[in-house]
Amino acid sequence: MNSRQRRGVILLLLSVLCALGAFAGVLSVISDVKSKVGPEVTAYRLRTNVAPYTTLTTGQFEKIKMPERWLSANAVTDLSQIRGKIAVTTLKEGSLLQSDMIVDQPALRPGEQEVAIMIDAATGVAGKITAGSTVNVYATFEGEREGDPAQSKIIVTNARVLDVGKLTALEPDEKNRDQEPTDAVPITFALTTLDAQRITYAESFAQRVRLALVAPGSDTTVPDKDRTYELATDK
Repeated sequence: MNSRQRRGVILLLLSVLCALGAFAGVLSVISDVKSKVGPEVTAYRLRTNVAPYTTLTTGQFEKIKMPERWLSANAVTDLSQIRGKIAVTTLKEGSLLQSDMIVDQPALRPGEQEVAIMIDAATGVAGKITAGSTVNVYATFEGEREGDPAQSKIIVTNARVLDVGKLTALEPDEKNRDQEPTDAVPITFALTTLDAQRITYAESFAQRVRLALVAPGSDTTVPDKDRTYELATDK
């Protein structure tokens, strides 16, 4: 073998070695990417906004694939988990569905309906009232005419609480721009039609709405004559 042939063989060997090195580099990059990304799993994304306390359906979500390591531990990967569930808060379009966004749909008794109102966090909840609690609902009203005394009324007795939502900051409305923002909590009740009307009226027109926790097993039915209180008549 002459010198030219030897040089050719050496160059050929060097080319093979470079090719093997490049191939090993590509395999290393692929392996590194796989180790960082990991296997893909199914997740579900909101197609549109979903209002609080809305019953969930499969049509509200779209199926996507994403790396398992990027999903939170409470991400919903099986859409059968939404069966019989409602949204806890407003679910935003494009958000990934997570188990802490949904709760079981409350069971209503015959003649009841589900009603949710916002209750001032400081005066109405104080962290003691939870789903399953029974409460009396008090409301204070200004006098109907100037000079008329203010009144405190028991609007509803033995209201069954179905759910207590998350603390929400409420901005003052246009009529009360000078007031400070307040924190409120959405409370969902199971009520008869008449009690639902009473409690929504109080939320709209009362100065304050307060919840009084009732001890389990207590009978707190209040006669109509004792449902209204005025300071001037207190003896």
